[in-house]
Amino acid sequence: MLGAVIVGVVAFTTPWQALPAGAPAVTPDPARDFGAAELARSQAFDAATSVPSYLSLGVTLVFAGLLVATPLGAKVLGRLAGPWWVRVLLGVLVLTVIEEAVRWPLGMWFEVALRDYGLSTQDWASWTGDRLKSIGINAALLAVMVLAVVALARRIRRWWIPAAAGAFALTVGASFVYPVVFEPVFNDFHAMPAGPLRSNLMAMAERDQVPVEDVLVADASRRTTALNAYVSGFGATRRIVVYDTLLKAPQREVELVVAHELGHAKERDVLYGTLVGALGAALGAVLLFLVSGLVRRRTGGVPITDPRAVGVILGLMTLATFLSGPAQNVISRQIEARADVHALDLTEDPATFVAMQKRLATANISDLSPDAVEYVLYASHPTAAQRIAMARSWARLNGHPQP
Repeated sequence: MLGAVIVGVVAFTTPWQALPAGAPAVTPDPARDFGAAELARSQAFDAATSVPSYLSLGVTLVFAGLLVATPLGAKVLGRLAGPWWVRVLLGVLVLTVIEEAVRWPLGMWFEVALRDYGLSTQDWASWTGDRLKSIGINAALLAVMVLAVVALARRIRRWWIPAAAGAFALTVGASFVYPVVFEPVFNDFHAMPAGPLRSNLMAMAERDQVPVEDVLVADASRRTTALNAYVSGFGATRRIVVYDTLLKAPQREVELVVAHELGHAKERDVLYGTLVGALGAALGAVLLFLVSGLVRRRTGGVPITDPRAVGVILGLMTLATFLSGPAQNVISRQIEARADVHALDLTEDPATFVAMQKRLATANISDLSPDAVEYVLYASHPTAAQRIAMARSWARLNGHPQP
């Protein structure tokens, strides 16, 4: 029933068509807006980063498969001593360390590629610190979830009921505190200084009837040259964040990027995504209950109440995350397209929109022509060519000169 609710919510709330039905069709064509050198650079960068990316994904899936399909995890964790809750926490830590140790060289390989193409500004100490912080936060959240599952299973027969409620609450809570607790771990933020840009952005938000707590600037330049902005949080924690690297772009283009982010805020995309994610987490708890027999069989008779079952739980969570990824990307691309249309409606400036998309794609070395596998697995946004084609369609629909 919960799965049906999720499918229904997604089906009826996702903006499957960003432009009106009568919008003229414009075929995306990277060669129309990007030169041969830019296309070649995009392809070369994709080739340089695809190998370590796919290998890292492969390590993650193989490790998860071994934990689920074999008693490997139970054997490794059977050597741990202490109270059951200590062994659960240690189990998550040990398995995380093993997996990340194998993936570490692949992360270094990817970082070298970023440096070769001028996208990374980090030294190895900074890169290592960021990676360790990310691993630590993820491991801590995983440990909390797994500990809660085992604790409930040890005390309540129908433990899936409180587990689903807890997963829902944890997802909502984490999304609410993420901007003020987790984001500062990786970046320093300051309010955008007073001036024409800030005044224009706040006026645009007011005109759009979007309450914005603040517009912040993140010190992204200490780790990357990429350009970006995003909206995070909701309610009292909602804010628009602009990379300091983006401030080097023309002011009108920065305003268009923020107009896109205002679209997310106006449509409550963060809240929507949080609630759908929370429902998905609750569904995950239910599914884990339904396959708990598999946990027992794959761990040599070890029940889910035993700390030695931690490996199977982690493996199942990893596989579920991977399998749900393509569907999440489909939804995300539609939501991003709607935010693009919102930016065009708000600014009525398709020419600057196209210029901005070209700048973002070139500066970030976006994949201008991703193959089908990459598009399904990784593309959370429409391609640059698709976004530019939509802007041209919007221009024709609304009587503007086509950029």
